[in-house]
Amino acid sequence: MHGSGRVKIVDVAAAAGVSVTTVSHVISGRRPVSAATRARVEDAVRRLGYQADPSARGLRTQRTDTIGLVVPDITNPFNTELAAGIQAVAYARGLLTVVCEAPMTGGPQLPAVLGQLTARRLDGIVLGRFGAQRADLDLIAGSGARLVRLGTRIADGPGDVVRGAETEGMRGLVRYLVGERGYRRIGFIGGEAGVEPGGERYEGYRQALAEAGRAVPEDLAVWTGFTREGGRAGAARLLDAAEPPDAVVCANDLIAIGALDVARERGLDVPGQLAVTGYDDIDAASMVSPALTTVVNPAREIGRSAARLLIDRLDGDQGPAREVVLTHQVVRRTSA
Repeated sequence: MHGSGRVKIVDVAAAAGVSVTTVSHVISGRRPVSAATRARVEDAVRRLGYQADPSARGLRTQRTDTIGLVVPDITNPFNTELAAGIQAVAYARGLLTVVCEAPMTGGPQLPAVLGQLTARRLDGIVLGRFGAQRADLDLIAGSGARLVRLGTRIADGPGDVVRGAETEGMRGLVRYLVGERGYRRIGFIGGEAGVEPGGERYEGYRQALAEAGRAVPEDLAVWTGFTREGGRAGAARLLDAAEPPDAVVCANDLIAIGALDVARERGLDVPGQLAVTGYDDIDAASMVSPALTTVVNPAREIGRSAARLLIDRLDGDQGPAREVVLTHQVVRRTSA
């Protein structure tokens, strides 16, 4: 070991009986190495307590080994799972993940958050916040950071895309309510008007009703916010209608939990007098009473897929933009 006391990559190479280049390949994961050689290097790293110097590596590679995730609400459990999926993949490749919040209303706005991230020369950004303008996307692209967008379409801007089959998922849920459960007057509570994924989920709701020969009554679709409070406000409006619904589909599980609050306060039996459904299948969906019928939106797998796309780009993939679409499925519980 060198006199400074710090274990260096040359020490790991000597202990493993390989070249410094091979050690570098094992640590970075950017070149194929045999399983036996990898095992020797990893054993030497553990025994010696070697830690790579990220600042030195950054000077050589012009990389910071840091990626960012931007979401509208860090308290939303879906975004917690999303971040966990990204970090699991990124950490295994030696990348640090920075999570930032850019609320849809109030708080630091998206351009300011992106400006701070790009000023720090992040290697890549996962944009999980809807409503980005073209100037926001161009700012990321112009900084040299790789970009993965969540929940949008390839045609909407630069970068790769990971999204769920939002319209199809909601369509399947409403088909279940109509065809198997026999509900007749089905309301919809969305998040903020014009903000995805509420729009695509509303489209699935509308399509399923159209397939059943039903129009969407104007008084049965309301837009509030993607929060429990939004669900409470939306449910109150629907239940105060001249002809209240016998079922309410919500654009996410937090909205649905708020709707359950209102049903309980008004003494309504769920699902006997009012069915309530959610979307996303966060952990709380199975914990509330009655447990939520909902649609699985695999947040952790979305995060893992986004991180893999970023890493592929950082490893030199120059191919055309890619789009990963994850299927959704209805989870039938006791609320509908």
